[in-house]
Amino acid sequence: MAENLSDFRHIFLNDVPMMDVRAPVEFGQGAFPGVVNLPLMDDDERQKVGTCYKQQGQQAAIALGHSLVSGEIKHARIAAWAAFAQTHPQGVLYCFRGGLRSQITQQWLQAEAGIAYPRVIGGYKAMRTFLLETTQAAAQECDFVVLSGSTGTGKTELIAKLPQGIDLEGHANHRGSSFGQRTTVQPTQINFENQLAIDFLKKRAHGHALFVLEDEGKHVGSRSIPLELRQRLEQASVVYLHDDFDARVERILQDYVVRQLAEFVGAFSDEALGFDAYAQRLLTSLDKLARRLGGDLHQRLHQIMTDALQRQRADGCVTSHRDWIAKLLQHYYDPMYAYQRQSRAQRIVFEGDRSEVLAYLRECGGVSTHADTTRPQR
Repeated sequence: MAENLSDFRHIFLNDVPMMDVRAPVEFGQGAFPGVVNLPLMDDDERQKVGTCYKQQGQQAAIALGHSLVSGEIKHARIAAWAAFAQTHPQGVLYCFRGGLRSQITQQWLQAEAGIAYPRVIGGYKAMRTFLLETTQAAAQECDFVVLSGSTGTGKTELIAKLPQGIDLEGHANHRGSSFGQRTTVQPTQINFENQLAIDFLKKRAHGHALFVLEDEGKHVGSRSIPLELRQRLEQASVVYLHDDFDARVERILQDYVVRQLAEFVGAFSDEALGFDAYAQRLLTSLDKLARRLGGDLHQRLHQIMTDALQRQRADGCVTSHRDWIAKLLQHYYDPMYAYQRQSRAQRIVFEGDRSEVLAYLRECGGVSTHADTTRPQR
C-alpha cells in the first residue's frame, strides 16, 4: 500500500496531481487548481447514501453505497481512477475528510487495478484549512504595498512584471470595475481564496516577504478579499502610478473594446453573435453606473456608446469609443480616484510614472515597507 500524505505544503508547492473523489456538487462548491474530479459516487448516489446514513446508520449506508456502485458502474470508475494514477504516478487522491470514500477508492484501485495510490490524510477539509491559515499567516507576517492610480494607468500590467506581485484581479477573473466582468465566469469564493493562498505560499517559499497588490475595494467583482488580508491592506503603504490622459484612454480602448470584442467572438465562435454579446456587455456595464452618473450624463454617454458601437459594427472602426471613455474618466472615475487619493495621502510613500514606479517596487524587493516610515524621495 502506498504511503499516505499529510504534508500539504509539499503538495501545493510542487503542484502534486490530485484526484478528487467527492461528488460533483461538492467539487463545484470548491476545489484546488488543476484537480480532476473522479467521484466515487455521483450526486444522486451520494444523496441516497446520506439519507440512508441518517435514517439507518453507517453500516446500512455503506451497504447501499456498495450496491449503487457495483458492476459496470464500479468497473468504469475504477478504470478512470487507474488511468489517472498511471498518467500521474506521483499524484494523490482525497475525499472530503480523508475517510471512507478515499479509503474505498484506494482499496479498489489496489485490489482491482493493482495500483497502490496514496491518499491525503484529512482530505479536502484539512487542505482547505491549511490554505486559509496560509493567507492569514501572510497577512500577519508579511509586508505589503498597495499599488494605486487612476483608471487606465495599467496597474495590473505592472504587477505582472513583479516577482512579488499578487494579481487579485487575475485570481478573481475580473478587472475590478463596473466594466470588469470577463467572458468567462468568476471562480467560486472558495476557489478564489484557494488560488490566492497558493500564490502566497509559492512566493513566500521563494523568499518574498513583501507583496505588491492592486488597490481594490472589499470585492473584486463578486469575490470578496479575505478579511485578514483586506484589513492589512487598508493600513499598508501606497505607491501611486501616474500616466497621461491620452495614454489611459488608449489603454482602456484596447482592453475593453478591442481585446474584449476578440474575447467575445472567440467565446461564441461566431463574429455576429460575439459582437452582439460584447455590445450588450458594454451597455449593461454603463447602465450599472446610471444612478452614480446622474440621468443626464448617463443618457449622453449611453448615446455616445451606442453610436460608437454602430460604427464599429458597420466598418470595424473603434475611434468613436474614445469619446465616451474620455468623458467617463473626466466626469466619474477621475473625481472618484482623486477623492480616494486624498483620503490616503498620508500612506503614499512614492509616486511616479510607469518606469519610476516599476524601478522603485523592484528595488523594494523583500525589504520591509511600512506606512509610518520616512517617505522616500523621488
